[in-house]
Amino acid sequence: MSSSKNTLFIVLAFFSIYVIWGSTYLLNKIAVTELPPFMLASIRFTTAGLLIFIIAKLMGKSLSITKKQLVNVFIAGFLFLTIGNGVVVWALKYVDSGFAALEISAQPLVVLILMRIFQGKKIKAMSVLGVILGIIGIYLLVSQNEVVSKEGSITGMIMIFFCMVSWASGSLFVGNADLPTNYFVNTGYQMVAGGLMLVIGSLIFGETWSLPNTWSEEVQWSMVILIVFGSIVAFTSFNFLLKKVSPDKVATSTYVNPIIALLLGWYFLEEVITTQSVVAAIVLLTGVYFINTKKKLVIFARFRK
Repeated sequence: MSSSKNTLFIVLAFFSIYVIWGSTYLLNKIAVTELPPFMLASIRFTTAGLLIFIIAKLMGKSLSITKKQLVNVFIAGFLFLTIGNGVVVWALKYVDSGFAALEISAQPLVVLILMRIFQGKKIKAMSVLGVILGIIGIYLLVSQNEVVSKEGSITGMIMIFFCMVSWASGSLFVGNADLPTNYFVNTGYQMVAGGLMLVIGSLIFGETWSLPNTWSEEVQWSMVILIVFGSIVAFTSFNFLLKKVSPDKVATSTYVNPIIALLLGWYFLEEVITTQSVVAAIVLLTGVYFINTKKKLVIFARFRK
């Protein structure tokens, strides 16, 4: 691949993980106003997973999987997609898309705390500062009267936090789990597994299913973008960038996604961005930066020999 083409693909990939992933909150919010949340999420992930299988076969990739790997992809799919994403879609019925994105941006904080609890990993000084700022940012975000006064908003906030714990647990699980070696195939299995479990959840909660031709044009387009771009293109871009640039540059999506979601929610859905939300965003994302950074916190460095 020539240098110019490689640069172009890197730029497009960053656009994908910044804007497309940031826009999924808006798209889910649009779709969930008309469709049952678990049905919506199940269609998105099952369809995306099947499309990934088709693409993988066209690329000559093997779809073979062992029994142990199959069990593991169902566990990962449950933690990441059934709970980690499907319940977020449900929560979007009660909270603004930008608010949900901001709360979820604290994900690294939850991962860090779980690693400390279950793996005994030592938290570095910079990360401790990040955790403190993250907690302050979350408090500023969820303590607003404009937010807590909305019907169902508190339940939505609690469920989003539960989703963050589920996603963080999934992150720790896949770190040591036996999964298909090809990341594209692995994702396809996780999406199909998570989607099928969302179907079960939808049936348990008695959701009414409908055919795409009965949906509004706005919802139809939202689902197409979520499936093709949000689930396939953005994920492929993410993995492409992990091979082409440093992980810390890829991690900048953690800071950009909430800003994109806030602006899109404000522009298209007229969601209100309060001054306290802006302050909370600055404090929270600064905390996330400190958690992710590899730099060391040096206190009273001039006294060191």
